[in-house]
Amino acid sequence: MLPPALKRYAWLSIAAALATIVLKGMAWWLTGSVGLLSDALESFVNLAGAMMALAMLSLASQPADDNHAHGHGKAEYFSSAFEGFLILLAAVGIAYAALERLFNPQPLETVGIGLGVSVAASIINLATARILMGVGRKYKSITLEADAHHLLTDVWTSVGVIAGVALVWATGWLWLDPVIALLVALNIVWTGWQLLQRSAAGLMDVSLPEEEVRAIERILDRYRQEGMEFHALRTRQAGTRAFVSFHLLVPGVWTVQHGHDWSERIEADIRAAVEHAHITTHLEPKEDPISLADQDLDR
Repeated sequence: MLPPALKRYAWLSIAAALATIVLKGMAWWLTGSVGLLSDALESFVNLAGAMMALAMLSLASQPADDNHAHGHGKAEYFSSAFEGFLILLAAVGIAYAALERLFNPQPLETVGIGLGVSVAASIINLATARILMGVGRKYKSITLEADAHHLLTDVWTSVGVIAGVALVWATGWLWLDPVIALLVALNIVWTGWQLLQRSAAGLMDVSLPEEEVRAIERILDRYRQEGMEFHALRTRQAGTRAFVSFHLLVPGVWTVQHGHDWSERIEADIRAAVEHAHITTHLEPKEDPISLADQDLDR
């Protein structure tokens, strides 16, 4: 279950999106730059993504119930997928506006003030992205991380647009403005595609990160020295929640209580290494041949 306080960071993202929409819209209105227009349109995507993030974080924070015994953590993947889809839609709109301006170039106006306003909007996005990234990584929230990555992409996009518009202003090369907008469109297509890929991986029960799987295996190796064996280790990530399962093979002469006590110790060590982990162990006698024949997923 997500900490309820994470939802306040979605509100922060919404506030930042509204502020940058106003500022970037003003920059476009002052200059008439289609490059700055493309930057402003991406802020609308930020707003829609932040609102979706708030809804999914609210859902993901709900505890498990009769119909969702494993919790609601996967709701976060819908948020990141939605944001990726919106980014692709924004890219289409930006490309259309850029091509129209490429064939019908127009001079830019009040460029100095417009660029100053756009820089202010980028500073807001950068500060918000750094906050969201730190919190998202701490709590393993793909929703906040996706929002942060998108905002950082927006920042670098804005840097390119601002530099390009300044160059148009200095040189008078009007064709450069729509070309910059097309490059912006290509850049955010890549961001959108990455978000969609990560969301699909989560919905398909992707394994835990490699470093966490190695940490689990090191713990199991340590307990092998106590006369135990392990197999059928499986992991998956569902939002902030990690699921770990494995079979624990112990000497058949052990009592159930003795084997359970060791299982509790192992699970405690794994929880210390993998945050928000739900661990399921299956106790088996290691001398029984059947114990070695039940490693497949269908067993």
